[in-house]
Amino acid sequence: MGKWFETLQDVGKALMLPVAVLPAAALLLRLGAPDVLDIPFVTKSGAAVFENLPLIFAVGIAVGLAKDGGGAAGLSGCIGYLVLTAALGSIDASLSLGILGGVVSGFAAGALYNHFHTIKMPEFLGFFSGRRFVPIVTAAASILLAALFSAVWPPCQAAIHSLGGWIVSAGAIGTFIYGVLNRLLIPVGMHHILNSLVWFVFGEYTSPSTGELATGDLNRFFLGDPEAGVFMAGFFPMMMFGMPAAALAMYRAASPERRGLVGGMLASAALASFLTGITEPIEFLFMFQAPALYVVHAILTGLSLSVTYALGVLDGFGFSAGLIDYVLNWGLATHPERIIPIGLALGAIYYTVFSWAIRRFDIRTVGRKSPEGEGANAEEASSAAPPPDVAGEMDRLARDIVAGLGGMDNLAEVSNCVTRLRISVRDPAAVDETVLGSVAGVKGVIRRGNAVQVVIGTQAEQVASEIRECGRR
Repeated sequence: MGKWFETLQDVGKALMLPVAVLPAAALLLRLGAPDVLDIPFVTKSGAAVFENLPLIFAVGIAVGLAKDGGGAAGLSGCIGYLVLTAALGSIDASLSLGILGGVVSGFAAGALYNHFHTIKMPEFLGFFSGRRFVPIVTAAASILLAALFSAVWPPCQAAIHSLGGWIVSAGAIGTFIYGVLNRLLIPVGMHHILNSLVWFVFGEYTSPSTGELATGDLNRFFLGDPEAGVFMAGFFPMMMFGMPAAALAMYRAASPERRGLVGGMLASAALASFLTGITEPIEFLFMFQAPALYVVHAILTGLSLSVTYALGVLDGFGFSAGLIDYVLNWGLATHPERIIPIGLALGAIYYTVFSWAIRRFDIRTVGRKSPEGEGANAEEASSAAPPPDVAGEMDRLARDIVAGLGGMDNLAEVSNCVTRLRISVRDPAAVDETVLGSVAGVKGVIRRGNAVQVVIGTQAEQVASEIRECGRR
């Protein structure tokens, strides 16, 4: 299980790099639209990203999967995608991999880079040693992949279209299932894989004005598909209202003498969810203390998607379902005004359920630990001094995290997604979850074998960069 978790962790990390370009593209697309600033070249700038998403996925995934993030991996992903699509098109012009072509090319290039980037060739071929060999072997592999896909892709393409068609046509049931699974996969960081299928693969739409083909709920929404946004609209009520209401319930349930200490943290987490749609800082405050409550949260998310579907609400986002995307994409949405009353009702449900459950089952959410217990944790944390190799070279949060992970020498790989560090450690036994759990700013820790995820919120990229920079010294 540890190996599988580590592999899936790499997959999730690799998918995040190309997805990270979407907020900027969506922002340009909307700001330049006729109903906003009406600047055509700005709109075209954003559209250029969406029109080339398969290629962007090929490059981004290859770089994200490469152990050292080498640029040769990105070049190989690009070449692999171009060769794969050209070769497959020459075999059967009716076959189209779309986004999946970019994903397959990216993973192939990343895997080949990790295997061959240090290869040594005979002296007369020395120029092609190391990283220069990777684009060559990727091109050769892509030709083989084209031959393989020409044989197996027709039934797969039909199956994917059928599955996508069922999910899209399943209405409230389909959106409910997707919403529940989306939240249940967050603890292991695998929701990116599910999202990539729903947002970029399932469903097709051809623009009547340009003839451009878009696949996936997100792509179709920004291309102007009047039926897209089914699988995104329901996240707005949950992220803008539900999660802040859950944070308020935790604040109200905290011991009166602790509210002053936890209020700022909960308020900032609630504001991040409301504005940007980043919910993990709140979710990890109760995910492991009350798994059953987290399941209820997943069900309520599915319910939110079902209700918005039933009420004819269609909306989308380039980053996440927060106020910023809600305002920017108002002109593309269908009945976006209905999200506000739905969100208020959902927020009331979240507040009621969380308030009752926390008190009824005495869930130790933030601020409900006894003062003695918190003092003990603080004392234990302060006694765990960071190793000498990192002291003074990183800020306090990074130093304390490295200390809990067993020191710099125990870190084999350090990467991150939006809100969590993704670490591969050499010795799992050296990881001290007690120290990590007592570090201010750490919202949760997930471990499987050598793979460790540390949830710290939106500063994850900065902390990861500091740790990697220190490791180079």
